[in-house]
Amino acid sequence: MLEWLLTEFPGVMAPLNELGARYMLGNDTLGGRPGPQVQGWIRQIRKEQAAGLDLATAAEEVRLSFEGLTGSGLSEGQHAAWQAAIDYIRAASTESVGHSSIAIRRPRRGDWYRGSSPDDANWPPMKAHLLVRQNWSEASATSLDASSTEVVSLMEDPSLLEFRGRGMVVGYVQSGKTANMLAVTAKAVDAGYRFVIYLAGMTNALRRQTQRRFEADLRAQNRYGWHLHTTLDDDGDFRTPPNQWFSVMDPAQVAVVKKNVTPLRRLVETISKTPPALRERMPVLVIDDECDQASVNASGSQYDTTAINGLIRHLLALLPRVQYVGYTATPFANVLINPRTPEGLPDDLYPEDFILALPRPDGYSGTDSLFGEEPADAQSETPAQTGADAIREIPLPERDAVRPSSSRERETFSASVPPSLDDALRYFIMATAARAVRGDAAKHSCMLVHTTVFTLAHTRLAEAIGIWLDSFGKDWITPANRERLRQQWEREQKRVPPAAFGHTLIPFEEIAGHISSTVDELQIVIENSASDVRLDFSVSARKYIVIGGSVLARGLTIEGLCVSYFVRTTSQYDTLLQMGRWFGFRRGYEDLPRIWMTADLSEAFRDLSIVETEIRADIGQFAERGLTPADFAVRIRQIPGMTITAAKKMISAEVCDVSFSGEHLQTIRFPYRDPTRLKENWRAGVRLLEAIDGSIRIENRSQGRLIRDVPLSLVRSFLEAYSASRLDQFAGELLSYVDAESIAPDHPFGLWNVGVIEPRDGPPSTIALGVFGKVKMVTRSRLNLPRTDALADIKALMSRRDALLDVDGGPDGEDWASIKRYRQSIVGDKVPLLLLYAIDRNSSPSPSSQYRTKLDAAADVLGLGIVFPDRGELKRYVRVRLQDDDAAEDDIPEFATVE
Repeated sequence: MLEWLLTEFPGVMAPLNELGARYMLGNDTLGGRPGPQVQGWIRQIRKEQAAGLDLATAAEEVRLSFEGLTGSGLSEGQHAAWQAAIDYIRAASTESVGHSSIAIRRPRRGDWYRGSSPDDANWPPMKAHLLVRQNWSEASATSLDASSTEVVSLMEDPSLLEFRGRGMVVGYVQSGKTANMLAVTAKAVDAGYRFVIYLAGMTNALRRQTQRRFEADLRAQNRYGWHLHTTLDDDGDFRTPPNQWFSVMDPAQVAVVKKNVTPLRRLVETISKTPPALRERMPVLVIDDECDQASVNASGSQYDTTAINGLIRHLLALLPRVQYVGYTATPFANVLINPRTPEGLPDDLYPEDFILALPRPDGYSGTDSLFGEEPADAQSETPAQTGADAIREIPLPERDAVRPSSSRERETFSASVPPSLDDALRYFIMATAARAVRGDAAKHSCMLVHTTVFTLAHTRLAEAIGIWLDSFGKDWITPANRERLRQQWEREQKRVPPAAFGHTLIPFEEIAGHISSTVDELQIVIENSASDVRLDFSVSARKYIVIGGSVLARGLTIEGLCVSYFVRTTSQYDTLLQMGRWFGFRRGYEDLPRIWMTADLSEAFRDLSIVETEIRADIGQFAERGLTPADFAVRIRQIPGMTITAAKKMISAEVCDVSFSGEHLQTIRFPYRDPTRLKENWRAGVRLLEAIDGSIRIENRSQGRLIRDVPLSLVRSFLEAYSASRLDQFAGELLSYVDAESIAPDHPFGLWNVGVIEPRDGPPSTIALGVFGKVKMVTRSRLNLPRTDALADIKALMSRRDALLDVDGGPDGEDWASIKRYRQSIVGDKVPLLLLYAIDRNSSPSPSSQYRTKLDAAADVLGLGIVFPDRGELKRYVRVRLQDDDAAEDDIPEFATVE
């Protein structure tokens, strides 16, 4: 015991002079790092916390033990160190809460991990490296520290004699998941894990990318603390060690392994040959990057497994102390894994212990940046709610110029540069020149051209772009071409104003001085399995035009990506989202990125942004209710015309009803050029209101008028007659939910409150709306989207205050959840609110709007909104439609003859 005391609290048996005391406590002369005595207190208090004690109790237990060993109370200096340790731990905990992720987890006795200690060997140096050499902001490093601590705390304690944990971390595409993986690795090894296995994608490029990041950001800061089984070489994947098995070493062991049968089989064979006694002494962390790719069983049967899925499961089954953590931004396939593995087979990879959704990092550009957040008020949108006007349309006929129309034509395909690609190339050159004007000439700038999986087509398109560049370099200076560039540049700066991101306008004359040098620096790189040339961002100022297919569709980071030209087709959620290489961080040029894509792809991404948001919302809801991943199935919304993931990965999915408990629904897409449907919807509203008993009193409210206690039968008839767009995601499911709820034992939804929203200065409708007569109409202009031949998308119909039409008072400036909770506290959980909106057919946008245009409908439009009370139900099941995949490019084997 005395040895423990002297080790943890050096100098405790001798008095300290002033300098020694300052060193033991730690102060600003040492960079604010806790001194050795404070570190000793921190370690001992955290050990007590790991046993399940709260901070105050743990600190008191350690103090009493100390006094029992020394036979006296704490001296003034010792008490100061003890208090400093408490303050340090409390500050670290508060910091973590401030950057909290959302996690659902299996209950565990005690919290074994509370964060790193200042004297840990790996995380403190890695954090310093990020701050000093990688120029991370303090806020970003702190957020990474907090989120990685959350992941490690959800893992199994490596000191346990036996454990098998399975979890999943859900990030965003191109959002820095690798940094989180490395931080988790550093902390896990500091905490006692001795072997880390990265399953790093399916290509050599992805494996080397992960190996490079590990060696630069983690190993280089503690070179003698790691033993590597893989290298950066082209053939540096895992190979069987000379003695045929793994030994237990003081340095932590690391293997960065491609998800390919050959290296995985070698790894499994080496583990199986490792003596059981050594395996028992080796806590192993398996990190599966892009865990929805290849890792999920796609055999179509629970009793058969695909090769890679089977090898990963066998690997985990061989290890008595192992934690599996999958990372992905598209968890659709993973949450559809059957958590009940047939008897006699190794456990599958369902994340039964925890699912953690990482927070969106500061400065990250994702689907919200393009398509906007949900507006707080439909009539007062902010730029964040509308999104950036950064998408440019590729007309469908132009696709055939950049890709073969079918696999039969890939040999005869002849590429050319259509007008849309011409615009994209010109803009990329000007945007790269603009970055040079801003002082970023020494930074990478790239354009991605993603057209097809066929490698021969990549070569021919590269040749066509090369010819275009030669011509442009010679001819851009002519007065006509120069004026064309000027007009395009000024048009683009108006559509995405630099001031919205804190930048100033760059006159064309300034970028013109950098155009020729930019063209001279451009390199065309084909990134596919047949190419010998690879992207190299290890040196500065790379200016690339990158052409490829599958290799570019997942995981590969393209530094300085500024322009994307994208026509690759797929019908699957996960494949499409992963193709969004333009998501990520664009610090210093947030206003410059542009995306060229077809209108149907743009609409698909817009719909997927809703799916992505809903999955995270469900994880948050289950976390609040204390549920585990074994208690529920994440809801995945179905988008007409698309599939969630490969059909064989969905064998355990089921079609089921969806609950709208606690939600608000609104129609946002209308057939604005179809007068028949618009008039039928209006007549449906008239019939509803005329059928209401005339003795019922109409209340005048500040936002409109209200009728209380309308029978369900009338509301149901209206909902049945109203024709909502199939793209308004609740269409087709609403009546099933209402019917299911109406037969519940407490008879909810028997009576509804029905109202019409009327702005004070709204123009009167030309046709009466039942007992309400001619109503004041709302203004809802439509988004200026590439394809608007059939539907007008208004993005939002409801304002938050509308949900309080049937109650008095209510919070101002609160979020939707707070508004709906307040309403429910007044009316209870049995009465829904149906809102009708008469929309002016001639609705015009505000003069300052850059993203909207006049509605110009064939007739006045009737929109509807519904606020459902929270019935405490769980949306337990995934709603999917099992079907054969279309014959799209995602059906082609990834590494057959295509790439």
